[in-house]
Amino acid sequence: MTQVTERGTRLPTAPRAGVRRRSPAAAACVVGGAVAAGLGLGFLAVLVIVLWISSPYPDSGPGGALHLAAGLWLLAHGTELLRYETLSGVPAPVGVTPLLLVALPVLLMRRAARLGGGASDEDDEEVLPASAVFSAVLCGYLAVGTFATVYAAGGPMPADPISAAWHVPLVAVLAAAGGVWGAKGRPLGPLPNWLPGGVRRGFVRPRYALALRAGAGGALVLLGGGALLVGASLAWHGAQVQASFLSLTGVWSGRFAVLLLAIALIPNAMVWGAAYALGPGFALGAEVTATPLGFAGAPALPRFPLLEALPAAGPGTPLTWAAAGVPVVAGLAVGWFAVRRAREVSYGETALTAALGALVCGLAMAGLAAVSAGPLGSRRLAEFGPVWWTTGAAAFAWTLVLAVPVAVGVHAWRYRPAEGPVAVDAGTPVGDGWHDSGVRELRWEAMRKASGALVPEIVPERVPPAVEAVPAAVVAAAAPAVRVRRAVTVVAGLDLGPRPGPVAPPVPVAPPVPPVPPPVTGVRVLARRKPPV
Repeated sequence: MTQVTERGTRLPTAPRAGVRRRSPAAAACVVGGAVAAGLGLGFLAVLVIVLWISSPYPDSGPGGALHLAAGLWLLAHGTELLRYETLSGVPAPVGVTPLLLVALPVLLMRRAARLGGGASDEDDEEVLPASAVFSAVLCGYLAVGTFATVYAAGGPMPADPISAAWHVPLVAVLAAAGGVWGAKGRPLGPLPNWLPGGVRRGFVRPRYALALRAGAGGALVLLGGGALLVGASLAWHGAQVQASFLSLTGVWSGRFAVLLLAIALIPNAMVWGAAYALGPGFALGAEVTATPLGFAGAPALPRFPLLEALPAAGPGTPLTWAAAGVPVVAGLAVGWFAVRRAREVSYGETALTAALGALVCGLAMAGLAAVSAGPLGSRRLAEFGPVWWTTGAAAFAWTLVLAVPVAVGVHAWRYRPAEGPVAVDAGTPVGDGWHDSGVRELRWEAMRKASGALVPEIVPERVPPAVEAVPAAVVAAAAPAVRVRRAVTVVAGLDLGPRPGPVAPPVPVAPPVPPVPPPVTGVRVLARRKPPV
């Protein structure tokens, strides 16, 4: 009995904080990543099954359609597919990724990471750190991606395992990082302590955010110009485009599939149009490149509506040379967005910001060119699309040459000194309508109405009645000493209160004139008669 009492009985202790609370949250993040991958697979599977059912001549059963859907899902991540049914018998790679399909897994993965990293409404549930949410969501997504890679291997277009091994994780990592960053409020700092102090202080400067905005604006202008070129070329070759679309298949389900594929490739066409306008152009097979200066040779292209919009083979024409206006506008946009709205910024700082914006624009176009290109087959179609490094170098060169002088010129024009003299003493310059008394009062009244009670109302100064009786000589002698109302230039951020001015000497006032009694009217005065003696 004594031994039991001394040792005591071990009571159940409460679980440590985070041990049981984090397990359900982490499991939910893993399930969220798997659901995001499953939703993308399911969408493509439903689309392929619908097209297979509506096709009058299906090539395979529903199993083959599901294998094809898994291959398309992997292609949306940039994975190369292998096509075995070729005339030569050699497997042909298909690596041109429709960029519109990439948006589906990216949005689903980003949404899963944002929901997993968001704050919970329940007080007893602990919020997972960003690293835990990122790892859990990524594990669930990659588990489904591995299953899809193995399942697609038994279909008509299996995926290249090496290509899938790094394309699928790359897209998942970028999308999950963006979702977690958005769930945590999009923090921008501080940078890690292991970086040098000069680097950490340098990235805090506003020039980098401004350069990022300017570079993104230039890239958007290039993409918009590429879309304009593609649309104009499609309209110019409308008859050829229509004939190609109708000749591919005669059933509505096949034409609908061709239309969906063309829509999914529109972002790729925008990037190719931008590369064409920049000068390097894009490859149409081995040793054949389309540029504004023209291209030689006969490329072995498949019949497809978007490919019918290519210019005719041969030397360039003034119509194709006009595409150079797209990078010119992009350079002007980078220079315009690179100017800070601050007077204390120097010209060197503005020029450096514009140069950094040109660098961002070049890097963005290089990345877009890399993901939009790829092989469409072997031998002559092994190279198809723009070359990433030439496209990025051309975008950087165009925008750098134009953005730096434009940014410096806009900075000089925006903060140029005011023209004409400014009234700093009594009186207003002759011929200066801006500081005219009537115009100033109208401006002040408009400011007062717009700001409510913040700006006081101008009350005209009235001359006291006693001054009217002052002789003219006295007023003329004291006129130079009277304070004159000054013209005030209103500048944002300055104090608009009255400034102390010189005190005028007192004006002598004449003594008041005694008032004259008003005459008495209507009163009869009666003289008293003397009493009789």
